[in-house]
Amino acid sequence: MVSNERSIPDSSALTGWYKSSYSDGSQSECLEVARDHADVPVRDSKNLTGPAVLFSANGWTAFVTAVKNSQLPPAQ
Repeated sequence: MVSNERSIPDSSALTGWYKSSYSDGSQSECLEVARDHADVPVRDSKNLTGPAVLFSANGWTAFVTAVKNSQLPPAQ
């Protein structure tokens, strides 16, 4: 998959962060997504001032679909 996505260095500058309702609350491997932005910001929930990856709406939809369909390669 080729990526044209961008990132921002400090995700705390953005508002509207939320975790998935599927998150178990253990904080071990959670991502947060921010609402109401032109691009879709995604960050590590344990690093609130760390970077966020910015996906296009289509890129985010493709990523979520790949996760749901188990189409991502295993982590190495």
